[in-house]
Amino acid sequence: MLLAAATIIIGFIVLIWSADLFVAGAASIAENAGLSPIIIGLTIVSLGTSAPEVLVSLTASLSGSGSLAIGNAIGSNIANVALVLGTTVLVAPLMVQEECMRKELPVLLVVTFGVGFLIRDRVLSPLDGWLMIGVLALLMTQLVRTQANNPDLLMEPHDDALPHLPPPRAWLYFIAGLLLLIASSKVLVWGATRAAVELGVSELVIGLTIVAIGTSLPELAATIASALRGHTEIALGNIIGSNLFNLLAVMSIPGVVGAQKLDPAVLSRDYLTMTFLTVFLAVAVLVSRKRSKSRPGHSYLGRILGSLLVSFYGLYYYLLHNTL
Repeated sequence: MLLAAATIIIGFIVLIWSADLFVAGAASIAENAGLSPIIIGLTIVSLGTSAPEVLVSLTASLSGSGSLAIGNAIGSNIANVALVLGTTVLVAPLMVQEECMRKELPVLLVVTFGVGFLIRDRVLSPLDGWLMIGVLALLMTQLVRTQANNPDLLMEPHDDALPHLPPPRAWLYFIAGLLLLIASSKVLVWGATRAAVELGVSELVIGLTIVAIGTSLPELAATIASALRGHTEIALGNIIGSNLFNLLAVMSIPGVVGAQKLDPAVLSRDYLTMTFLTVFLAVAVLVSRKRSKSRPGHSYLGRILGSLLVSFYGLYYYLLHNTL
């Protein structure tokens, strides 16, 4: 068990570090090629920050551990809303812009219910997986097109958030980051699978707990940092974007690799928990528009919501470990 625990810890550390190298290299290559900062941020950086989940999902699926990959996707979404967002608003309450309420949150709700419709038969098929990837491609294309057609956004100075590396160093970071991502994801999946065997629990539970929390740590750090600096639109946008990507990319990979039979608990417990938290967040955002602290067109997410979300997360973990 000690070997499995050490392997998981080392895998997480290298995974997160290599993801930073990969994003820095990819963003600099795109910048050196003349792409605008906003487009780089919407595509390479946003996809790159989800690279740990994607590589873990792909590695697990190819290793025959599709349940671990599915648990990673759903567990990460639960952790993002209940743990990451809950902890963030406990540290620094957020002011949500109307744009997020009108576009991003409704899209997340539609995708969440859509994925539930696809897996209602408790099978994640290759067709389901490709449909999810197709929806992600459409969303990314529409997002880039919308931002590209807005000259004001293209002129905004986003350079502070992007690395400035010369071409040789950028390619070195990119290749090294990619190779380390692949290696560390294999190490992490091996450690997680071994831990599941030694603890006598399913790979699904390991994916929902250890792997999901570990791959959500970068989102936790980035979201809290953004909130403390006053960039609340980045903080909540990071959560919504990550959850969309987990549902449409991370969760679709096991299906693309091969049909996956889902544990009944995935629908009755885990998917329902994820859906409840997503709907609860949307309702909380809409209701908070009427609060006196909210500015016109904004919603205020305060510490009461944070306490509820973190409590929900604790309750979910209690139920999870008492239904093993």
